[in-house]
Amino acid sequence: MTLGPLMIDVAGSEITGEDRELLRHPLVGGVILFARNYVDSAQLMALTRAIHAARTPSLIIAVDQEGGRVQRFKTGFSVLPAPRRLGHEFDIESAAGLELARRLGWLMAAELRAHGIDLSFAPCVDLDYGTSEVIGDRALDARSAVVAQLAVAYAHGMRDAGMAATAKHFPGHGAVVADSHLALPVDRRELVDLRDDIAPYRLLIANGLAGVMAAHVVYPAVDSVPASFSKTWITQMLRGELHFQGAVFTDDLSMSAAASVGDVVTRARLALAAGCDMLLVCNDRAGVRVLLEKLALEPAPASQLRLVRMRGRDSMSVAELHAAPAWQQARERLAHVMSPPALQLQSGSG
Repeated sequence: MTLGPLMIDVAGSEITGEDRELLRHPLVGGVILFARNYVDSAQLMALTRAIHAARTPSLIIAVDQEGGRVQRFKTGFSVLPAPRRLGHEFDIESAAGLELARRLGWLMAAELRAHGIDLSFAPCVDLDYGTSEVIGDRALDARSAVVAQLAVAYAHGMRDAGMAATAKHFPGHGAVVADSHLALPVDRRELVDLRDDIAPYRLLIANGLAGVMAAHVVYPAVDSVPASFSKTWITQMLRGELHFQGAVFTDDLSMSAAASVGDVVTRARLALAAGCDMLLVCNDRAGVRVLLEKLALEPAPASQLRLVRMRGRDSMSVAELHAAPAWQQARERLAHVMSPPALQLQSGSG
């Protein structure tokens, strides 16, 4: 059996009979976990073991563990700062900011790998234009060159821990007001004006980027459909012009922005035709069942190879990780970053 193109969710903290039935379907290739799927460390390891054991080859298990507002597992994990903090540290001292990015990328990935998670959808490389509330402090910085450098350092840290990086949201979600979870964002800039948004992808790809998540954003100067459904963006731009050879994930097909192109089957077919490898369908069990019934396709060998490369590699047990000097050093650095600045008191008037 091969890995299918659908990444779906599971209901709770353990696998149900219905979950197991869906996970064994040949169109399913991955599972994305949410906060509701987490109780504690032991439970999470049991859950990921059950998911990996559901079929052969084992499914890819993913989560959003960026830090700040977007961190699904907290208790028992290192609580990570919002990515923006890395940009602030870079401003204070660039070398220290890059070193912190690599350490936190490693820390995030190493803790997830110790629990059987294959990948986190990170880093977010959208630029902060002060426009998008859904991005906000998820952006590393407003400057393209800074975002690129920090993202590469972060991705290298993830790779050191045995996890492939997935940059998002291609080609850029930072310049639109609308939240694609709730509405269809439209970015009316010309292609030439998007070059800063695209630049971090160029540097990441040159450094071996394994995954990209496409945005449910329309750029009418380039195509009339959101990038996640656009052959112009995925095949011509990302794979052609940027020479990206890794796996392309859609953002969640259940989001309101995705509904602009049609029903869930139409969305899936358009995304696959555009060149996407794996389609997320979250919190929509009815939609998953419709897709499993009506979506017919033959697995593409090149797509299979790209997905297999997203699997997690070498991992330590939780006990081994916590005993490792690298974990202890990363935690110390994190504690320093998360601590409030010392209060400076000045005597006298002035």
